[in-house]
Amino acid sequence: MEPLVGIIMGSDSDLTVMQGASEILKQFAIPHEVTVVSAHRTPHRMIEYAQTAKKRGLKVIIAGAGGAAHLPGMVASVSTLPVIGVPVKSSNSIDGWDSVLSILQMPNGIPVATVALNASKNAGILAAEILGTGNEEISQKIEAYKNSLNSEVIEKVEKMKKAGWENKFD
Repeated sequence: MEPLVGIIMGSDSDLTVMQGASEILKQFAIPHEVTVVSAHRTPHRMIEYAQTAKKRGLKVIIAGAGGAAHLPGMVASVSTLPVIGVPVKSSNSIDGWDSVLSILQMPNGIPVATVALNASKNAGILAAEILGTGNEEISQKIEAYKNSLNSEVIEKVEKMKKAGWENKFD
């Protein structure tokens, strides 16, 4: 099956962060592609990727970048697909704040959905939710996933009760 989500990053050094998006998409059985597209070092490649993404069948782009983090916004500026930005705390980053603000502070007209620093898993979940609006099978997988999160918390509550921790809520 052709990829529905494109996961791109400014450098292969971002792969350790960005693999979380790929892993969650695999969990939901959503076909996707992963590659390096640098806004600064390969601007022509970035433009070609963004401009051909829809024609190639992609529905959402997840773009991770550190430092100045221009990749998500530049991709959004030349594509009509939803773009989810993942700020990456990289070696040249100012505690990741430069990346967060570079992705978050987009001008009106060029939106980029932004997740937390290094939170590519959330980007994958958001991409799945976007796809799920038009695909009941994906929507059901997301619902099951979120129900499993609820079950995990309830199990932890019970474990704490058994360990003797009191609370008035339960």
